[in-house]
Amino acid sequence: GEARSDELSLEECYKLCRELADEGCDLVTLMGGEPFVRPDWNQISWCIKDLGMDLGYVTNGLLVPKIIEDLILLEPLVVGISLDGVKETHDSIRIEGSYDSVIKALDLLEEASIQITVITTLSKTNFKELHSIKEIIQDRKVNWQLQIGLPFGNFDPELTLSLEEFYASAMFITAEGFKNKFDHMPIVGAHCYGYYSHLLPNNKNWKGCTAGINTIGITSDGSIVGCLSMGNDKFIEGNIRDRNFSDIWNDPNSFAYNRQFTRANLGENCVNCLFGETCKGGCNSTSYHLNQTFHNTAYCFKQIEENLFEAKQYRKEIKWLKQKGVKT
Repeated sequence: GEARSDELSLEECYKLCRELADEGCDLVTLMGGEPFVRPDWNQISWCIKDLGMDLGYVTNGLLVPKIIEDLILLEPLVVGISLDGVKETHDSIRIEGSYDSVIKALDLLEEASIQITVITTLSKTNFKELHSIKEIIQDRKVNWQLQIGLPFGNFDPELTLSLEEFYASAMFITAEGFKNKFDHMPIVGAHCYGYYSHLLPNNKNWKGCTAGINTIGITSDGSIVGCLSMGNDKFIEGNIRDRNFSDIWNDPNSFAYNRQFTRANLGENCVNCLFGETCKGGCNSTSYHLNQTFHNTAYCFKQIEENLFEAKQYRKEIKWLKQKGVKT
């Protein structure tokens, strides 16, 4: 898309980086859009590194051949590359030729021994291609992260995974995780995957959405949000052109949806859950975009499993009653 007309200047970016470092920030990940289309991305990157913070990127891979020497010198902690399907599917989601750009970028980054995470955003378009995507990357030294597509921005709501598809993808992660336990391709679900499953191995240390707790998002115009995936201006806590980052971050009223969470904030999907106070309703971005409220995600392993078992038990009872000649 088009760049914002009011993007931060280089000097404003430098100032922001210093403020982040002063607040103890450990890692800055530059993403977009596409971070490498900004002419001064390299200068901003070196500022981050010189201030002692780790550096990461998320990219579509198109410009990696032009900047690979810069990346080698910068030694980023990780470079995330978006891969959303086999060639035809990926190009249909992105633009024609983008799949080849991803493969070329993977080749160059791997040759340079730069840590790579392949990021796949799942939708009904590519859900059935998980095994095919695995075959594309399984012989590479990469991590693989799956995340679900959410209905905001250019994403078509009709393509959102069903709960059944979501759970099936979680089973895929589990199965492939076991296969690759001692191999070189760890596979993980993003924060939208969880929580407190009865059956699937998952993060028992999940303590709720981290937006505004230990992560933030900063838009190109300097607006501060808890997470860039929230995608709504009403969640902007302030802008660094109006207030110092420190003032926004340390304001007791900032990120109130997470910092001031109580059990009373849980939505109907989560209010009766044993883990409600700990889980806090899962990923707030997922919850908001699918339920228009925080702390209320239905995309929850535990909830899906319990609903599935309840439905199976109901069908068993109906079958038993019919066998006994009882009308239902």
